[in-house]
This record gives sequence, structure tokens and C-alpha cells, in this order.
Amino acid sequence: MRTVTRKSAREIAEMRRAGRIVAEVLALVEEALRPGVSARELDALAEAHIRRRGGRPSFKGYRLDRDQPPFPGSICVSIDDEVVHGLPDARVIREGMLVSIDAGAEVNGYHADAARTFFVGEPPAAVAAFIETTRLALMAGILAAVPGARIGDISGAVEDVARAGGYGIVRECVGHGIGTRMHEPPDVPNYRTRARGLELVPGICLAIEPMLTMGGADVYLRDDGWTIATRDGSLAAHFEHTIVVTDGEAGILTTV
Repeated sequence: MRTVTRKSAREIAEMRRAGRIVAEVLALVEEALRPGVSARELDALAEAHIRRRGGRPSFKGYRLDRDQPPFPGSICVSIDDEVVHGLPDARVIREGMLVSIDAGAEVNGYHADAARTFFVGEPPAAVAAFIETTRLALMAGILAAVPGARIGDISGAVEDVARAGGYGIVRECVGHGIGTRMHEPPDVPNYRTRARGLELVPGICLAIEPMLTMGGADVYLRDDGWTIATRDGSLAAHFEHTIVVTDGEAGILTTV
């Protein structure tokens, strides 16, 4: 089992630099996310900004395992029923789409990772509530990330918000540790498990990322080897921040 490492002040500073770039990318994509733009154009915008700011796209060429094709872009563009890892391809964004953008950047060997879900146009009230609940689930998880708490406390906080809204919780995809690798231990589930998990101490860095659905929680992997979508075709939302555990409230690293 790989060891969970506490990050030094210098390492956290590098991750904060990467996180600022990621936050800037999400803001740029939000501004560009209009009917008629393609997922590929959004990806090109993101990559250009990451490199201009001295970073490297964490996702480009990434593999979760040896059998998986390398990820072809710099951001994930997941549309409607796609939960995560949607390919930034030639698809054109249209009015009424739910679009989740996941971005990662590396600076001097250190990574940061964040995601947001947007609606193109004016969302129906039920969809707006769904998006906001997913965001609030993330914030509840972050608030639970304090010294002396455990990973299970983050998981429980996310689950409570999701269940109160009546939404499905994707179990196959979880948050993770982050640092010199995009995915480090520990896993951070968005639901309670029998184990309370690792005790949190200052210096631990995590990517907390609720992924909820408006219907059932069952998902499947599409033939492209990356895109995970809801089996029942229901809408999915995804919010994520990279955080560091401190002596008090967790510090969010993926902000401007």
C-alpha cells in the first residue's frame, strides 16, 4: 500500500500555483461556453492558458492504467448524462446542455485538479437545484476536512447533502489524494463505508469531488475507454476542489 504523504509549505505553494491556473481555466471556459462552440475549441483554450502560465496540462496523455488509451485533451468535457472523463472532441455545445468541465495543471512537478458544472442558458428550476446541491455537497466535504477528522467524515458530509436532495451518488468514481501525482492515496468516497479511513493531519492534500445524478447511480464506461455515463440517461453533475488540511479550516488551493 502506498503511503499518504504530508506536503511541506514549499510543496503546497507549488500546488497553489497550479491550482490558480486551474481556477483561471475554469473561469475562461465558463466565459467561452456558448452555443456553437465545440468541446475541442474549449480544450484548445484551456491548454493554451495552462502553457502560457507556465504549467503543463495534467490530463493530456494521462492513463489510469496501462490498458487505457491516453487521454487526448487537457480538460474533460462531460455533457448531460456523462458523469466524468468526457472527451474534448468535435461535439458542438447547444442551448440547454449540462456541461461539466474538469481541469488539471502541473507546475514544477505538482498537480492541482478542479471541476465545475455549468448549464448553457437558463436552467429549469429542478436542474438548477441539482447543480447547486452538488456544489453544496462539495463544500460540506471541504468543511469536514479538519485535523482529527477522518476521510469517512468527508464522505459522510457529502452523502448527507446528496441524500437530502434525493440524488444518486456515483460509487465507482471517488476523490483522491494529490501532489506529485494526479492520483495519490487515499481514496475519498462520496458515501459512507464501513471504514472511517485515514485520520486527517495538516499538510495532507486531497481532491474532493462529488459526482451526483438526477436519477439512478448506476454508470457504465463508453467504448472510447474514458467517458463514464449514467446507465439510465439521467443528468449528472460534478464539482471538485483541491484542498490542503490546515490547523483550522481546509485551504482551497484551486482558487484565483
